[in-house]
Amino acid sequence: MTNLSVNIKSKEISYPIYIDNSDISKLKTEIFNYLGGKKYLVVISEKVNRLYGNILGFNKDRIFVLKDGEKEKNFKNYQKILERALKMQLTRKDAIIAIGGGVVGDLAGFATSTYMRGIDFIQVPTTLLACVDSSVGGKTGIDTQFGKNLVGTFYQPKVVFINSNFLKTLDERQFKTGMGEVVKYAFIEKSCQCEDFGLTNFLNENQEKIFACETKTLNELIRICVSLKISVVEKDEKEGGLRRILNFGHTYGHAIEKITNYKKYTHGEAVVEGMRFAFNLALKKGLIDKNYAFYAEDVFKKYNFQKIPSFNPEKMTEIMKMDKKASDQSITFVLPTDYSTVDVFNFTEQELADFCGKA
Repeated sequence: MTNLSVNIKSKEISYPIYIDNSDISKLKTEIFNYLGGKKYLVVISEKVNRLYGNILGFNKDRIFVLKDGEKEKNFKNYQKILERALKMQLTRKDAIIAIGGGVVGDLAGFATSTYMRGIDFIQVPTTLLACVDSSVGGKTGIDTQFGKNLVGTFYQPKVVFINSNFLKTLDERQFKTGMGEVVKYAFIEKSCQCEDFGLTNFLNENQEKIFACETKTLNELIRICVSLKISVVEKDEKEGGLRRILNFGHTYGHAIEKITNYKKYTHGEAVVEGMRFAFNLALKKGLIDKNYAFYAEDVFKKYNFQKIPSFNPEKMTEIMKMDKKASDQSITFVLPTDYSTVDVFNFTEQELADFCGKA
C-alpha cells in the first residue's frame, strides 16, 4: 500500500490517500475502521454496484444507486441524496461515502458539503479518471442547463481509498478517458511545483504496461498524478492562483461536452481536444514552437486519442463565456509555454471567436 496525504496548512486540513490493490472484499472493513461506528450513506455508481455490490457487502438499506452518465449530475439527484440522508437521520457526526467515478464523487461530495452544513465525506474512486484526478482536491459540483460544474463547493474528503483492482473492469473507452487526464498532468507537471515528477518519462517508458493494465504500473501512474495534484492543492486550495493550471484543456473541453449535450464524448475525450485547441492557440500566439506542437500531437496519437470535429465558433465562444473561470471581459485559457509548462491567459470574446474561426 502507498500512503500519501494532503496537508492544507492555511486551513489546518489534512487527510490520507491510500493507493493499493488489495482484495476489494476488504474495502468495507477498511472503511468501517475509519468510520468508527458512525452512520453512513453509500452513493454508488449503478455499474459498480452491479459488478461489485455483493463483494463490497454494504447493507442495501444504506445504499443510494446512481445511474451512470454525466447527465445524472443534476439538481434532481442532488435532492434525492439529501432526502435519503434525512430519511436515514444522518447527523453532523455521520458520513457519506462515494463509490464510483467522477460523476458520483462530484455529486455525492456536493450533497455532503451542504447536508447539515457539511458532514464527513469518504471518496472511493473506481475509474482511472477519478483515481488520478477528481477524487483528490475537494472540488464538488453539479451541472446545469447553462454549463458544467457551475454549481458546487470546495469540500475536502476525510480520506480517499484508491484500489486499482476496480480498473480491471473498465472498458477501453473509459480507461482512455482517464488517460486524457493523465496526459494533461504530463503537459503541466513542471508547473505543479512538485519535487517528485517524471510523468512524461514514465509515460514514454511504460506505454505497453499501461495499456496492459499491469497493476504495479497503474499504481505508480496513479501515485505520480496524485502527487502532482497534491502539490498544487496544498498551495492553492480554491483556485485563486496556481490551481488554475489544472484546467488545462478544460475550458474548450467543457464546451464540447455542453454543445453535444454530454452524450457524444467522454470528459477525457473532450479534454484531449481542449488540449489540442490550447496547443494551436499557443502556437498562434507564439508561446511555443512547431516542434512542441508536433510533439504534443504525437503523444495524442501514441495513446490513440481521436480528433473531434470542430463546432460552430460563435456557439462555442458563447458557451465558453459561461465557463466558471470566465469574467465579464475575458475568457480564461491555460496554455503551454514550454515543455511540461503552462500559464494562464485571458482572451476577449472577439479574439477567441477569430481564432475559433481560423482553427
